[in-house]
Amino acid sequence: MSDAAPASDTEFEDGRYLYCVVRVDDDAEFDVEGIEDEPVHVVTDGALGAVVHRCDSLYDSDDPTTLKRWLLAHQRVIDAAADAFGTPLPVRFDTVLTGDDGVVRNWLRESDAELRDALDELAGLREYRIEVRRDYDALADRLAETDDRLGELRTRKEESGEGTGFLVGKQYEQRLDDLVRDHRETEAEDIAERLARYADRIRRLGENRSASLVGAESDDDDSTVSVRFAILAPLDREDDVGAILDDIAAEDGVEVRFSGPWPPYTFAPELDDLEGASP
Repeated sequence: MSDAAPASDTEFEDGRYLYCVVRVDDDAEFDVEGIEDEPVHVVTDGALGAVVHRCDSLYDSDDPTTLKRWLLAHQRVIDAAADAFGTPLPVRFDTVLTGDDGVVRNWLRESDAELRDALDELAGLREYRIEVRRDYDALADRLAETDDRLGELRTRKEESGEGTGFLVGKQYEQRLDDLVRDHRETEAEDIAERLARYADRIRRLGENRSASLVGAESDDDDSTVSVRFAILAPLDREDDVGAILDDIAAEDGVEVRFSGPWPPYTFAPELDDLEGASP
């Protein structure tokens, strides 16, 4: 088993902070600074390269501003690698391999097949983040018009006294919650089916905001109903995906957020899943 295991101690004598793995090109120019302006270099073995910088500790802070600055620097290096080498294999923030460049080079050699396969699967593709947001009140009005039971409960709630109105209101809210949940699922399935025409892969994201990709976070609140996706698509299909989202955004009470292209953060395998990278 390789010695290039992710660091378990916060401090160590010598290590390499790993940003991503790429297919190297002799003609590619790559000059970028990493986290805390550390000089970044590429450790190569054959056609593979690991984008790294030297370090002797992990990056740990209780300060959200500091963490965000580090995350942005991490993403900036991976973006630069994508521009220089094509679609990279991104590695999650704060992955450090203990050892020098030789250890990294040995890890590349021992993980060659797995890394090549992963890069081949992602070649020419980029990640896009999509969020479709519906105004909650507008959706409630629409559902009250199309669902007889909800419409009846809304009318009774508005016409009832305080005591009865409270009980009817609870029934109304429960019925509305059920219908909103069903609507969200139906809408998500419909959007995914439409996106599948141009996306290589589609992944439904959770309802909570994701902090894994700075710049693609959601600021959702109780006034909206959202469905979120990460998709993997060829760069030349970006306009086709955008046209689908334009049609969706044309509906009343709907806002669409579309970001990218990003390196394939959501779809890249975890480092621990690759042979030779775990103890």
